[in-house]
Amino acid sequence: MNVPVSNSRRQFLQQCSAAATALGFPMIIPASALGKNGSVAPSNRTTLALIGCGGRGTDVVKNFLQDERVQVIAVCDVERESDRYNKGIIKKAGTLGREPARRLVDQTYGMQGCATHEDFREVLARKDVDAVQIATPDHWHALMAVAAARAGKSIYCEKPLSLTVAQGRFMSDVVRDSKVVWQTGSQQRSDIHFRMACEYVRNGRIGKLKQIRVGLASDNRDNNGSAAQTSPAPVPEGLNYDFWLGPAPDAPFCPARLHSNWRWMYDYSGGNITDFGAHHLDIVQWALGRDESGPSEFFDLKATWPAPGGLYTTPPTFSFAYSYEDGTTVRVADKQHFGSGISFEGENGSVLCTRGKLEIKPDSLRKPLAESDVRLYECRDHFRNFIDAIQDGVKPAAPIEYAHRSISIAHLANIVLRLNRTKLRWDPVKEQILEDAEATAMLSRPMRGPWQMA
Repeated sequence: MNVPVSNSRRQFLQQCSAAATALGFPMIIPASALGKNGSVAPSNRTTLALIGCGGRGTDVVKNFLQDERVQVIAVCDVERESDRYNKGIIKKAGTLGREPARRLVDQTYGMQGCATHEDFREVLARKDVDAVQIATPDHWHALMAVAAARAGKSIYCEKPLSLTVAQGRFMSDVVRDSKVVWQTGSQQRSDIHFRMACEYVRNGRIGKLKQIRVGLASDNRDNNGSAAQTSPAPVPEGLNYDFWLGPAPDAPFCPARLHSNWRWMYDYSGGNITDFGAHHLDIVQWALGRDESGPSEFFDLKATWPAPGGLYTTPPTFSFAYSYEDGTTVRVADKQHFGSGISFEGENGSVLCTRGKLEIKPDSLRKPLAESDVRLYECRDHFRNFIDAIQDGVKPAAPIEYAHRSISIAHLANIVLRLNRTKLRWDPVKEQILEDAEATAMLSRPMRGPWQMA
């Protein structure tokens, strides 16, 4: 349950005043922070804390900073400040971490007052925080999200939702029971092109589906120039490396392990299959009306693997197929001729959707949908929708159960590929692997102590 908003804002302004006095400068609060000049009054704002101040977290929080209904009051990261991120991001941002994030918040508001934390538990203990944005590496999502839900915080959490199928199931159950607002960072659900593609498929515009093909964006394993730096090295000043590892197995620090590189190791993520699979497989689920279900069989699995004994463990190239109980087949690969996107192929035509493009063939199928046709939930701004859900009770565009079901497909594909199986059968109702004890054991993973989730 959220703290009454009026108390949250009053505490925030009091903290700003105290911080200003301690630092020896006058407290200058713009009129917008006080609800003047037609802006939203502090008593009507949602206070938000950012947990994970890397490239994605910093980019997304800018949307909340521009929402007049939100006040970002805290940022949290295990690293104070670093330039060891994606080179393209660093070229624009300079550095990332909790201190650059604090500066961004303070500069945006034109006032001092954003708090910094190294430990996310301090953020969740704050009664003046209504909502959190979680943008950490994947291996931290479950612990943080469960703790946030139990603390009564509304949650915006990046995809991929979880590190394992079991984690996702547990997360969804806790969020449901806690009755907190949840939005997954699956922003394609708020993209008009993907929604229209799903509506065309749902309404049978292309006829009976023959197959669906999915292309996932090619991974970039050295976008910060440190992929070759795999030898153990001193931990940089300002980084709490043991806290970064958290529930993952103990491992020596090396530059190739952190920042943009963690995605290529199963200890922290699932490679590109979970990274972009969280987006595109989610759209397939949406188009088929299976948001709370899933496929029944996996087959035709192939992959190439990094050299044995190396740091990176996820496959750079792969392909796999899965089917639903009605026979609908989805074929996924790291590359398709259309690049990254989804191609729905039916008896009467096809719909291809990528980011920024919707292609319907033949042109005769491009008729507007009728009022009587199936229409899907329309959301034009993924981030404002999260605040709408908190303040007005509207439906979030990307509920946690949908995210769990979509990422489960990617997790299952990774399990089958890692075991070099030719096929796997899955019961989407019971969420159980059938007749394969070794694969079943991989639905969950132990956590390094003292971290545990129960």
